[in-house]
Amino acid sequence: MLTELCLFLKNWFEIDKCYGDFKIVDGFITYADGTELPLQDGQHFRIIDSVFNDGVYKFSPHTPESTSSGELKDEEFNGSVWTMAVPKEVIALAAEIDDWNKLYAGADSAAMSPYNSESFGGYSYSKSGGGSGAGGSGTGAGGWQSVFASQLQRYRKV
Repeated sequence: MLTELCLFLKNWFEIDKCYGDFKIVDGFITYADGTELPLQDGQHFRIIDSVFNDGVYKFSPHTPESTSSGELKDEEFNGSVWTMAVPKEVIALAAEIDDWNKLYAGADSAAMSPYNSESFGGYSYSKSGGGSGAGGSGTGAGGWQSVFASQLQRYRKV
């Protein structure tokens, strides 16, 4: 969720950008020559231009880097790794959005319905909220972006 959140915010909270050849072996990332990246335990980083691993991860020198989508897959690539300083509030917000998505963002969820109202056979239903509906993408009324808009606004870059 942190990758998707940073993409939406257009804010990667980057400190530095490391360019070059990288290798990932058994879930650990280094420069291709084996030199360690300038990361601290618990620090987030973004991988760009990888075939299998683009996204945001949390560094640990003791356990393989991972996200909710799994561990890093072994590969060598030429690209970049951005060191990040993600505020604690944004990390907590990402967890809160992830929890909200588990409850409300399913395809069969009323919050994701593309309809604001419907009626048939004497039955009538109106969905509250503005906008033209979510259309299943999560970006319209009822999507996490609008539900958490006030909390996201301060971190969003134009």
